[in-house]
Amino acid sequence: METSPTLAGRALQSRNAPGRSAQQADGFLGALYEHHGSALLSFAARLLDGDWHRAEDIVQEVALRAWQRADDLDPTTNTLRPWLFTVVRNLVVDVYRARRARPLEADTADVPPSPVPDGVDRTLTRHVVVSAMRELAPCHREVLVHVYYMGRSLPRRQSCWACRPARSGHVCITRHVRYAKGSTAVE
Repeated sequence: METSPTLAGRALQSRNAPGRSAQQADGFLGALYEHHGSALLSFAARLLDGDWHRAEDIVQEVALRAWQRADDLDPTTNTLRPWLFTVVRNLVVDVYRARRARPLEADTADVPPSPVPDGVDRTLTRHVVVSAMRELAPCHREVLVHVYYMGRSLPRRQSCWACRPARSGHVCITRHVRYAKGSTAVE
């Protein structure tokens, strides 16, 4: 994994900085940040509605552009500040324009899971139930059919079963219903 170069390293690689040393870059950028850094950062953050991370990126870009013009600029004077603020404002405007040029990114939490009912949930549920029913013994399957699909009461269900449970009807039905619902506890 390649790490990103420091601001001084980027300044040295700049196309407009031939023949400048790392010490010159460190000195220029250090003086620039010392005299103007906090004011530029506050101004950028205010323009970006308090986004300090993006404001730091803007200030780094301003420093890089100032380094590219280091022959014409003196970072220790206050006469440089209006130019720096203009560059910050122009970069922030570019950020807003770039955001408007691209379509908005939708947050997955804001998008409804299925805007139009398509029956997929019903089909999947049917598939799971049919698979589970195939794995049951015929007697257990019969209990579930009577309980859920035929809507019969306890006495009517017991009279229709081909195989009688060994336990009392209510306990056996409760056990089968809970088993079908995924719970293994029996009272």
